[in-house]
Amino acid sequence: MKLKVTTVGNSTGIILPKELLEKLRIGKGDILYVTETPRGVELSPYDREFATQMDIAESIMREDRDVLRKLAE
Repeated sequence: MKLKVTTVGNSTGIILPKELLEKLRIGKGDILYVTETPRGVELSPYDREFATQMDIAESIMREDRDVLRKLAE
């Protein structure tokens, strides 16, 4: 699906088609979670528990990056 970047008020954004909103089960005013992936970004409905788990994982990865780098070898 191609989406065009456009002006939204004084900002820049994208308009999500109705079909995509239905697929994500989100509507106006809902919050999306953006996750970076090797291929780009992934949008998913915001889940507070998942967000907390991601914050913890990112913290561990930052603190133990040298150990993780060694394990990856």
